[in-house]
Amino acid sequence: MYPHTLQSAGSLTLRNATPDDLPGVLALLAETAGWLHSRGIRQWPADGFPAARIEPLIAERTLYVLDGEDTGEDGGVRPPAATMALDDHADPEFWRRADHPESALYVHKLAVGRAFAGRGLGETMLDWAALRVAATGRRWLRLDCSKSNPQLQAYYSGLGFRHVRTVDLPHRASGALFQRAAGLASPVVPHARRRRSAHLGSR
Repeated sequence: MYPHTLQSAGSLTLRNATPDDLPGVLALLAETAGWLHSRGIRQWPADGFPAARIEPLIAERTLYVLDGEDTGEDGGVRPPAATMALDDHADPEFWRRADHPESALYVHKLAVGRAFAGRGLGETMLDWAALRVAATGRRWLRLDCSKSNPQLQAYYSGLGFRHVRTVDLPHRASGALFQRAAGLASPVVPHARRRRSAHLGSR
């Protein structure tokens, strides 16, 4: 995709992840998983995800990273400010044929670094994703999240997502299903940020 800048949080560039981004993405996902587990939320593995789960997303060009500000420090792994996968993979354990899985794009691996928390990056990325859904001619932006995390579910509801249902499978921590209409801007995202989201695009 063409890189674009989000001026709402310094100089942040949203782009397709490349193989070089793998260490940083893994570090961010591990950080986020550890933070979730510290709060008693078990949706993700405690240590994050193995490279084998993330490499296909990079190869398929469905994983995006939001580059953080350059700290001027050399060496080491500098995780992105945020990451998100957006694709047409509807988890067959969650989404039924009656849901018309082909009518949506699905968010996976959405994570924001703790150093960037509270800046609205997650909301802005979801607004961009909803615009991408509209650009493909689909109807819905969908995601699943932890069944036992009412705060996270309330967060998505506050961003215009509607709770579809909760699928309670004993081997899955996730299962609360949400969807939002394509192109629909989040009600809590300021108009200025919505305009910036509208300028994000991909190829």
